[in-house]
Amino acid sequence: MIPVIALVGRPNVGKSTLFNQLTRTRDALVADVAGLTRDRQYGIGKVGDFPYLVVDTGGLSGEGAEMDRAMAEQTQRAVAEADHVLFLVDARDGLTPQDQAIADQLRGAGVNARVVVNKTDGLDADSVSAEFYALGLGQVTSIAAAHGRGVQGLMQAVRKDVAAERRASLAAPEQAGDDAAASDGLDEASQQAALDDWPGIRVAIVGRPNVGKSTLVNRILGDERVVATEIAGTTRDSIFVPFHRDDQDYTLIDTAGVRRRARVHETIEKFSVIKTLKAIEAAHVVIMVVDAQDGLSDQDAHLLGLVIEAGRALVLAVNKWDGMEPEARERVRAELDRRLAFVDYARTRLISALHGTNVGHLLDDVQEAYASTFRKVSTPELTRLLEAAVAEHAPPMVRGRRIKLRYAHQGGQNPPVVVIHGNQTEALPGSYRRYLENFFRKHLKLVGTPLRLEFRSGRNPYAGRRNKLTPRQEQKRKRLMRHVRR
Repeated sequence: MIPVIALVGRPNVGKSTLFNQLTRTRDALVADVAGLTRDRQYGIGKVGDFPYLVVDTGGLSGEGAEMDRAMAEQTQRAVAEADHVLFLVDARDGLTPQDQAIADQLRGAGVNARVVVNKTDGLDADSVSAEFYALGLGQVTSIAAAHGRGVQGLMQAVRKDVAAERRASLAAPEQAGDDAAASDGLDEASQQAALDDWPGIRVAIVGRPNVGKSTLVNRILGDERVVATEIAGTTRDSIFVPFHRDDQDYTLIDTAGVRRRARVHETIEKFSVIKTLKAIEAAHVVIMVVDAQDGLSDQDAHLLGLVIEAGRALVLAVNKWDGMEPEARERVRAELDRRLAFVDYARTRLISALHGTNVGHLLDDVQEAYASTFRKVSTPELTRLLEAAVAEHAPPMVRGRRIKLRYAHQGGQNPPVVVIHGNQTEALPGSYRRYLENFFRKHLKLVGTPLRLEFRSGRNPYAGRRNKLTPRQEQKRKRLMRHVRR
């Protein structure tokens, strides 16, 4: 199995910076703000032929007892599932009581940990690292994560630690195999798996702040995987969570809540909004979470527009449905029918993420939408449907000529694209284009995905060309012209 390496430490010691260095990405938000990371963030990295799964965790931010407890629990879960722990400390702050407390917790958990002294740029690394041996966790390694210095050597040391730990855990010498295999504890298949993208169907959970996105993620997973509180804006990053259910791989993407631009004041929240929009682009299917008790807002409609513009398959989850009075439910249903007519192709589920009501059906809707957005349709089938649509309702006349639609073929997936060829297609009115879109969607049984139509007009092969005459015809033309002049 690929080793799991957890990054732990106080807030603002550089865990997310090191995470980005190890994964060669910018998946973790980085800023000079304590307590920015709150959930477990997973990433895949590789140094040489040594692949690994690295987990970024949050420290105690001091933003309130509820938040501190939730973040501490996330860190404990990351430590419990890790093969090796990198305990980051700040060289400029020196050894602090909080560092000592974390070291005591790691020793109590019985995990294999290495102390990593960060922010040693411009300092004598050996001098500033000496005091951290007092933590009693063995070797101490110095790095400057912001500049990547010492990171390569750190991972080579971790590689040796992991190999030694795995050799020590083998029950019998004959299980160790050859030296090459034992040195890494990895086979080629595991190495290749470590380099693959996030598996299965990528599902982004989006919505306004505090509509229950993180609660929904935890309910789907059956685990307190991300921090969920009553505090709006708890999630600041896009958290990727792979899991497997009913012979299908998924990757859930919990995103930060998106508010109106006028209300986005913090720089950190601006980055979170950008990462939410990127998560929509990265997803195959988007679950849009709406708060039933607040109703559908203009910001919800705007966010839905962004999902449609990105061409992503869509499932609507109306959360906090439990506890509402019958009159309120009917009012919400009527509002949804009225204001969501432009996404009538998407499944709508009335759920309670907190209690689990109807949450089990969401993955069925996701699979249905995923199958629709990646459906392949042959050219003959699309052309037959086009002919049937034209026979049922012919295109209008333009300048006394009937618009002709000749054939259709598929031009792409995610979302499905149908390319229609004919003449004067640029003159087709919007109403007829919508008719064709609905006709194709109905007969292809596409659910949960937008459908895009592209129209192409054939070029007239004789346009701009003079008729060529034979020499005899040219002589007749000249005699005729002379006769006319006389």
